[in-house]
This record gives sequence, structure tokens and C-alpha cells, in this order.
Amino acid sequence: MPEEIQDAEQDFTPEFFTPVSEEHVRQEKAKARLLRDSQWWKNLRGNGLCYYCRKRFPPKKLTMDHIVPIIRGGMSSKSNVVACCKDCNSRKKYLLPIEWQEYVTQIQEPQKRN
Repeated sequence: MPEEIQDAEQDFTPEFFTPVSEEHVRQEKAKARLLRDSQWWKNLRGNGLCYYCRKRFPPKKLTMDHIVPIIRGGMSSKSNVVACCKDCNSRKKYLLPIEWQEYVTQIQEPQKRN
């Protein structure tokens, strides 16, 4: 991984983090399991495109990510769920879109230059 991306990744520490209840997490994870079985999810994943880095992957290599993480109050709904590669999902963790955007911009820049 390029050094500037590693440095940027270390700078992303949420300034405001209030965890939600365990019940909310449990309910939303159950909803996510149902979404994974839906034709909607299969079609979305079937595109093979990571929502964040915009790279192509075999559909089975894409994971479900909550744009607003469940732990930060996000819901398991079509408007809050995207297909992304495992690397982006692991790096994003519990970040909100505004906290994650600068990092995403940095990883997309090299692709634009090529």
C-alpha cells in the first residue's frame, strides 16, 4: 500500500462516536441476512463493481457494506447498503461517509491518471 494512503488511513479517527444498543445491532444484522438472500442484492453484487474503489471483482468477492454503519445507527436497507471489495470494507470499518471520503478520493486518484 502506498505510504500516503497509509498515512491518510491513520488520520481517520471519528471525532464523534456513540454506539447504539445491542438490540439495534441484532435487528439490523438479521435484516442484512435477509437482504443478502434477495434478488436485489444478487443483482447489485452481480455488477462486480466495488462501490468505493470502483475496481471490478468477481461477484462472489464483493461484500455487503452499510454506508452508515449499523454500530453508528445505520439501517439494513437498500438505500444504506452497497457492494464493495473486502479490502475497502475492512478499511472503512465503522466510518461515516464524510470520514471515509478523503481516503476513497486518494485511492481513486491513481486510477484516473492511468
